Amino acid sequence: MGLLFDRLADGQRRLVSTIYENAFILKSTGTVIAEVFRDSYSVVLASVAKMCRDIDLAEEAVQDALVEALRDWPAKGVPDNPPAWISTVARRRAIDRIRRRDTLVQKQQVLAGYQKAESSEESGAVMELSAFRDDRLDLIFACCHPSLATDKQIALTLRTVGGLSTKEIASAFLVTEPTMAQRLVRAKNKIRDAGIPFKVPEAHDLVDRLSAVLAVIYLIFNEGYFSSAGDELINEDLAAKAIELGSVLAELMPDESEVLGIYALMLFQHSRRAARVDANGDIVILKDQDRNKWDRGMIETAHSVLDRARRIPGPGVFLLQAEIASEHVRSPDPNWSRIVQLYDQLARAHPAPVLLLNRAVAIGELHGCEHGLRAIDLLADVLSSYHAFHASRGHFQVECGDFDEAAESFQTAIELVDNEPERRHLRKRLRSLDLTS
Repeated sequence: MGLLFDRLADGQRRLVSTIYENAFILKSTGTVIAEVFRDSYSVVLASVAKMCRDIDLAEEAVQDALVEALRDWPAKGVPDNPPAWISTVARRRAIDRIRRRDTLVQKQQVLAGYQKAESSEESGAVMELSAFRDDRLDLIFACCHPSLATDKQIALTLRTVGGLSTKEIASAFLVTEPTMAQRLVRAKNKIRDAGIPFKVPEAHDLVDRLSAVLAVIYLIFNEGYFSSAGDELINEDLAAKAIELGSVLAELMPDESEVLGIYALMLFQHSRRAARVDANGDIVILKDQDRNKWDRGMIETAHSVLDRARRIPGPGVFLLQAEIASEHVRSPDPNWSRIVQLYDQLARAHPAPVLLLNRAVAIGELHGCEHGLRAIDLLADVLSSYHAFHASRGHFQVECGDFDEAAESFQTAIELVDNEPERRHLRKRLRSLDLTS
């Protein structure tokens, strides 16, 4: 029930606590409700939000419906289609809130949409879950609208589509809960007040808008895969939530190669999570990882998704990165020539500095340390404040025997990094130079 309580307002929490304490039968039914809520929250919320064009109002209405479920289900039994029951009740509670709260003009505008939707349903019937499943895609595009700042896009996507509580999102991004709550409120108000549409963009706008959606999901994944700060390298819950979002997109947009590409990429990378740190929480680099700890089921799924993506014309940025990730999981001795070729394609399509740094490292692995250093040094102007730039230089400087310069590079990287496991790893590399020199 903990996740359910996280979503409820204070008054609703008190009411649910009273019901829970005084109804023994609810102890089993409450578990069912919590499971329904966990599994269907984003689907139900998307349905209601699209109808009322107000995420805040939709959340309140869904909360009302959940409280009503806690009242009714213990006595009347769990309905045949619990998510559809909650969605239907939430829509009605949203209407009630609109009638009490909004001006006449606002009521007329919003209620017209409700009446049109309800006219297509039989009186007293609850809608089938399949009737509103695709609304999640509309919700994702609303949350990632370009008029919202990236931090708000990320937070709102995690909240509405990912189902994380404000506390969980705040913890993941190392800000206070009130700060994150304010960020969410501003984002929801922006969507409501600016009339941002809950719909997939038209074909001529879809490519740019989809790119923004995928970028938000990958930012969420990267923060989970490699925490930017703190004492842990990996935030597994956050990475898993990004993969879940990727799965939703892959289900809803199965003919978009970049959607399948990002999903496969995240699966390939996250499959190695158990081998990326040792028992002490210290980093284990890729070539030293115990491949028996890798998630083979996840890797097989990634290969299957990648095969589907390959059959769709037009490889994009995420598909190419998924191809590179697949090369790394195939063998302990990767095909560096193939990897460099893929990075060359990426450089032409999307010359982002971090991707160019990865390309430079691949060049060094293929052609030797001097070639790697030359390729890395070409990025000095744009990446001098990025710890991985200096760490990569240090790696190849060691290979070339330039231990004094390597020590400077590792020291600079240590000063720039905020993640403690990465800092320990770099200190270990720095200390190893004393043994070598």
